[in-house]
This record gives sequence, C-alpha cells and structure tokens, in this order.
Amino acid sequence: MNNTLYPAPDPAGIIRQLHVAEDCLDLAYTQEIIARSGLPVQVVGERDYPDITGTYPGNLSAGKRHLLLCRNRGAFFKPCPGTKEYRCCDYQVLNIGMNCPMDCVYCILQSYLNNPWLSFFVNIDDLFAELSASLGAEPERIFRIGTGEFTDSLTLDNLTHFSIKLVPFIAGQANAVLELKTKSANIANLEHLDHQGRTIVAWSLNSPTIMQREELRTASLAQRLEAARLCASWGYHLAFHFDPIILHPGWEEAYTQAIRTLFNTVPAEAIAWISLGALRYLPSLKQIAASRFPASRFFYQPFIDGLDGKRRYFREQRVEMYRVIVRELRRHAAGRTCLYFCMENDTIWQEVFGFTPGDKGGVPAMLDRSIHWL
Repeated sequence: MNNTLYPAPDPAGIIRQLHVAEDCLDLAYTQEIIARSGLPVQVVGERDYPDITGTYPGNLSAGKRHLLLCRNRGAFFKPCPGTKEYRCCDYQVLNIGMNCPMDCVYCILQSYLNNPWLSFFVNIDDLFAELSASLGAEPERIFRIGTGEFTDSLTLDNLTHFSIKLVPFIAGQANAVLELKTKSANIANLEHLDHQGRTIVAWSLNSPTIMQREELRTASLAQRLEAARLCASWGYHLAFHFDPIILHPGWEEAYTQAIRTLFNTVPAEAIAWISLGALRYLPSLKQIAASRFPASRFFYQPFIDGLDGKRRYFREQRVEMYRVIVRELRRHAAGRTCLYFCMENDTIWQEVFGFTPGDKGGVPAMLDRSIHWL
C-alpha cells in the first residue's frame, strides 16, 4: 500500500458484480445505484444468494467483489452490542449493510458474518421511518448514532450516495448526532451538505506500520488525515479511534508519531472525541485470519480470555500501551475533546486516566458533554 496523499483509491472499485434482490428491483433507489455503478447486474430471488465459489471464510476475498442490494427485514436501529463487564458508551447502531470491500486482518466481521459478499440495504424508506419513530419516542434523550458497526460508513458512498440522504435527515433532528466512521477517504459527497453540526466524521487510526501491513485497501494515514482536514474546513466536527491498538516492534514511536501527524494536520478544536481500544477478538477469529493472512503474526502474541469471551492483551500490557498514547494525546488535544476507552473496565480507567467513568457521570454523559456546539 502506498502513502500518497488524498485522493485515495476507492475501495469499492474492486466490486465486479451487482446482485439485486427481485423484490427490490423496482425501488427508485435501487435503480439509482444500478445506473451509477455501471456494473453487470444479476437479479436474484428472495431466497437466492450470490453464487460465490468455495465455502466461507475461504471465499471471503472473492466475495468482496460482489455487492447485493437487498432489503433489511429486521430492525435497522439497535443499541451497540456492548457487554456489562466493560464500560460501554451507549452508542446506537444504524445498520445500513453488512461487510466491507476493505480487508483488515483483525476485522471481527470475519468471525461474525457467514456470507462472503457485501450487502447494502435499499429499503431506506423503512429505515427512515424506523429512525423517526425511535427518535420521536424519546425527545429528551440525545442519540449518538453510528453506521460503522457492520460495515464501513463511507466505503460504498461513492456508489450509494447514502450520505446525501442521511446527513440532511439527521440535521433536522433535535436529539440526534450521527458519526460516520471510516478507513477510507470517500468524503466527496459530504462537501456541500447541510449538516447543521450534527454529523461527526470519524476515522479509525493506527500506527503507520499496522495500517500498511494489516489494513488492506484502506487509505493511508496521510490520506485519512487530509480527508479529515477537508471535512473540518467544511464545518464538520471530527472524531478519531485508535482501535485496535496492536503491539508490534517500535509501537511506542509509531503511535506517538501518528498522533503528532494527526494534530499537525487537523485543528485540535474540531475534534469531539478520541477513543482507544487495545486489540480484542473472538477466539474463532485467530484461525480465520491465520488462514487468510498467513504472513500476519500479531495473533500469536500472549493474550488472556476476557470477561466478555474475547481475547485481550494482559492488563499490564494494555496499561503500558494506553499510558504512552494518552500521554501524547493530552499534549495536543483540546481540553473539550473527550478521551475515552472503548470497552475497558474501571481498573484500567483508574490506572491510565486517574478516574473512572462513574466519577464523570458515565461514558455516555462524558460524550454528550463533548458535543458542546449543539
């Protein structure tokens, strides 16, 4: 992967076949995407699926070249599936699709999904109806909403243009904030939208070494940060997520330099929050990743089974890494920027930050206070 500046290649450029569920074919939004894509189209029945040679997960690399436009027949809007053993930020997930054309070695979706192809839900009238009902039912509550739980928020946006529909909708909601989290630089559709400060554009960041070796078809650090700088110039607030933090030779200098590059590129005052999370994974992911990416070695480091059933670095190792990164972040971040852990326990909070979330009213309250401009 190169480290050239923005614009970065579009990760969705690997898609070679569009599959359309028969019951979605006549939707205006489906036809809009078909026309924009220029891809060959295969119509599939309600119970049919794209035919990808091989079995999962061995056919996952090939499956990422296939995009299925279909209906979501379940709920679009759900709480983040956190666990009671670790502090959760009370994030609300808006599910717009499944899987991602990028290919990160550590991606938990490899062990969570069972289909190799990409899916995007085109019954967006149902999505907006459900979202309106949920927001209207609790008008006094602030909903922090993200679309990046089961897919990347923007990696298909050049094809779907979904941000053009979602961002103005959220702009009109008095009790909602949208976070679009990505590893791409697909921000072109955001430039002229009326966002009213209610959309935060966010990037997952890592050490340049990890980004180059373990995050395939993603934008480089320079490309992500240049995209963030542009979004800030368009009036968007920003967020960044150092997650997963991965132990590797030279990690201290690598993460320190990434943070310095971040603040040399992006105005600190534009950043709403920055999260940190050390590598954690379902035990089944190790075998899947090892078979797909045999050159990667970080899964063979020492780990312990956490209370949530995921494997994590030992506490002492996590604290050491967090302290280095938090110390550097505090040197540069604006005072109003919320620094927080994703899914860590109170002991880690106390050892690294010197307080627990309960001392500040909880993680959700900390994040709500950081949205000071609303």
